[in-house]
Amino acid sequence: MRNFTIHPKFSGNSFSTFLPSSSNFYHSIYSSTTTRTNTLAMAKNVAQSPMEKRSLTSFDQQLAKRCSHEGVKAGAKAAVVASIATAIPTFASVRMLPWAKANLNPTAQALIISTAAGMAYFIVADKTILATARKNSFPQGSNYEA
Repeated sequence: MRNFTIHPKFSGNSFSTFLPSSSNFYHSIYSSTTTRTNTLAMAKNVAQSPMEKRSLTSFDQQLAKRCSHEGVKAGAKAAVVASIATAIPTFASVRMLPWAKANLNPTAQALIISTAAGMAYFIVADKTILATARKNSFPQGSNYEA
């Protein structure tokens, strides 16, 4: 069992901090950190397998990033359009219809608009990412119909 002492800086406070009295505690923290760093350095020095192709992996990652970026852009555009297309009838109905005026407070109106925007974003982004991935999965110049 370790011996704990009160740090002199905090000895008068009710927020006393207990620190181990031995220097082995700090040495063990330092040695575990350096061991972890050395292990990571050794992992980088491992020879690459002949089956691994760095250029192909890098190309695939770039392609996936581009596909997802196109999906995000298309989804954001769809969300803006859906927000406007939902906001106009929602606000108009709250002003004109007695039932909507009585039952749709501002929180409900915001929920209706944001739900439509969120659905449009995820649907369009998903379809765009899948269409881009499908387009890029077939060899260029082939006779496949997508």
